Amino acid sequence: MKSLKIAGLVAGVLVSAAAHAQVPLVKVDGSSTVYPITEAVAEEFQKSKKNTVRVTVGISGTGGGFKKFCRGETDISDASRPITAKEMADCKAAGIKYIELPVAFDALTVVINPKNDWLKEGKLAELKAMWEPGAQTKVMKWNQVNPAYPDRPLKLFGPGADSGTFEYFTEAVNGKAKASRGDFTASEDDNVLVQGVSRDIAGLGYFGYAYYFENKDKLKALPIVNSKGKAVMPSVEGVMSGEYEPLSRPIFIYVSAKSAERPEVKEFVEFYMKSAAPLVKEVKYVPLGDADYKHALDNFGKKKTGTAFGGHNEIGVKVADLLKREPKE
Repeated sequence: MKSLKIAGLVAGVLVSAAAHAQVPLVKVDGSSTVYPITEAVAEEFQKSKKNTVRVTVGISGTGGGFKKFCRGETDISDASRPITAKEMADCKAAGIKYIELPVAFDALTVVINPKNDWLKEGKLAELKAMWEPGAQTKVMKWNQVNPAYPDRPLKLFGPGADSGTFEYFTEAVNGKAKASRGDFTASEDDNVLVQGVSRDIAGLGYFGYAYYFENKDKLKALPIVNSKGKAVMPSVEGVMSGEYEPLSRPIFIYVSAKSAERPEVKEFVEFYMKSAAPLVKEVKYVPLGDADYKHALDNFGKKKTGTAFGGHNEIGVKVADLLKREPKE
């Protein structure tokens, strides 16, 4: 009798595992910045489908996500910057066609320790002095950035080289994507950066606005001096008004055209575009306009493959203009 019970239990586990394996699966990976949005959408989508579809969302960084995507390992890639020329070539070589869909705006946020009482605003010239390649092993103290600042070690924390946030920040601040000093604490996990800055009075770092907002009791955000000389705090209002520049940026999902032929992927992406606005707000990013989401959904329906960027980033680009461009593959 006991052996029959065990056999029945084993059979039950096998049946459960087989049933679980048959549930349609949508695989997403990529940007840690886009992750909170996609995770929120995935949760709501799975509820709406009564868990008859599974959506997994990983965090490999934008670059890491594209590596998997261009190998055909994922259906959707979260990206906090456009696909690069090399990634376009990798996808093309593997026969991977993709649909580029903007999903929100992010206010890339520069943070300091709350006990830092000397830095009042983020001037691009000073940020460049800290982060440019030539600063490596040379600009090691705050008073080397500005003589008015204290004689304290400069402790920098930022995303790793696979991060789209790293690429956008370096292009906006240093004038060239990935042009950065290398002697800083780097991590694809934004929570590691949060902990680093929050524990060191001399710390400074940067990441997406949502991670600052989640940890605003531990960090102080810097207002960024824009091209008109006005210091503007990272916020929904600052992004929507266009005043928070140059660190405001669109963020994306890239959908495999082949995967989009599967009902579960098609339904998930359609749900994403239709449901994004309130969920984007909920996780503290800035939603696109209704017309932009509709245009993106139309592009998805027409399977407009390729990218509106042509393999390089653009600072200050408008989403409405992007969606009207003829994509390049």
